[in-house]
Amino acid sequence: MLFGSSAALAGSASPVPADSTRIIRLSSLEWPPYTGASLPRQGAITAVIAAALASMGYRLEVQYFPWTRATALIKHNSPFAGYYPEYFSAGLAREFLISDPIGSGPLGFAYHAAAPVQWGSMADLSTYRIGVVEGYVNTDEFDTRVRQGKQMVDAAVNDKQNLRKLAARRVPLVLIDRRVYDHLIRNDADLRPLAPTLRFHPRLLEDKQLYICFRPNAEGARVRAIVNEGLKRIDIEAVLAAALSAGGAN
Repeated sequence: MLFGSSAALAGSASPVPADSTRIIRLSSLEWPPYTGASLPRQGAITAVIAAALASMGYRLEVQYFPWTRATALIKHNSPFAGYYPEYFSAGLAREFLISDPIGSGPLGFAYHAAAPVQWGSMADLSTYRIGVVEGYVNTDEFDTRVRQGKQMVDAAVNDKQNLRKLAARRVPLVLIDRRVYDHLIRNDADLRPLAPTLRFHPRLLEDKQLYICFRPNAEGARVRAIVNEGLKRIDIEAVLAAALSAGGAN
């Protein structure tokens, strides 16, 4: 039995058949404003995928899990063709079939207002223990430095836990998407009171493209082809912007 929240989303394009063979099932996590069962259109990135599938006559169904479970389900017997959203890495490309980009997000660092950190290169960060989320891909350079022991990290189960650690000054920096940071600070009841103590560094690490990872088999290849063709038929940035606006983000 699968545990998590689930929902279906048809998108805003032409009517989608109710035929169960025209349903694409994906796993994801609660990562507002990009994904989430309670968000308008289930989040901005979900809206992009739903619109792409609707343009091809398919309907999207998403089930939400903690991140490590959302990704692990694709490696085992489950009803999901893939998971999202994911940053690209060479390692993932060897494990999964990767979609065309489904949007992007500004990845950077949050810091404590009482202890700002200035940096110009990754080497400048080597003396800091940086909060990351367990199982997340970050940037190639950052993750390589972590593997090589050149960058200290402190892993949390999610972004919210990392921001609480930052507010308590248990870590000096947290690696996080700027839109995710903004959404959590504005909307999470536990984090709102901490907002005056936290800041997002103006220097971005990277504007990261987001992708779907599909099973590395014939079914994964079939669904990837459907999604990729659908992405060509829609204005990804327009759908993303509209969904972000509907959710109060930018």
